Amino acid sequence: MDSLAALDARITGCTACPRLVAWREEVARTKRAAFADRTYWGRPVPGFGPADASLLIVGLAPAAHGGNRTGRMFTGDRSGDVLYQALYDVGLASQPTSVDIGDGLELYGVRVTAPVHCAPPANKPTPAERDTCRPWLVRELDLLRPTLRAAVVLGAFGWQAALPALAAAGWTLPRPRPAFGHGARVSLDGLELFGCFHVSQRNTFTGRLTPAMLREVLRTAADAAGLGNAR
Repeated sequence: MDSLAALDARITGCTACPRLVAWREEVARTKRAAFADRTYWGRPVPGFGPADASLLIVGLAPAAHGGNRTGRMFTGDRSGDVLYQALYDVGLASQPTSVDIGDGLELYGVRVTAPVHCAPPANKPTPAERDTCRPWLVRELDLLRPTLRAAVVLGAFGWQAALPALAAAGWTLPRPRPAFGHGARVSLDGLELFGCFHVSQRNTFTGRLTPAMLREVLRTAADAAGLGNAR
């Protein structure tokens, strides 16, 4: 896997976690009533964005009726609505919506990924599933390293998954390992790591994470990544 395209293709065929395979395929068969006429992706969802990205956004896992339906990270669900609107607002996306894989959305200098590539029941992967999926994230980081300058991790689960992946990909982490927090910033060797509350409905509906808070983190990370098109 000497390219992100090859990595993404391999990810979509992974069957390593029986519980996740059974769940994602069951959801794809039964569907949500609102999408009864749609064909679900029903496979692992690869990362999305250019191969020379300087900013990486790390989420949690695809949503059952979002990425698991559309085949693209944070696409077709409320969390994606919030994330891509914010990316558009700060000049890092070509449009404010991400509806399906063929909608023409482009990201500018940004790639979006997750430490778990299959939709999990109740949006909760197990630690074992997280660890089984880690080599995909490590290889993605390896391939991005020549251009990667900053990463935004959404939520504590993503933070806990990203730190060992970064270490395995060759970045030296401080000891003790930094704790997650919204607005946290950690300087690694050549990489600025940022924490941000996850764009889940639980956070956005309650106001724990507001659009302004999200935009501020993205702007700061974009600046650290050297993305001059951010505003």
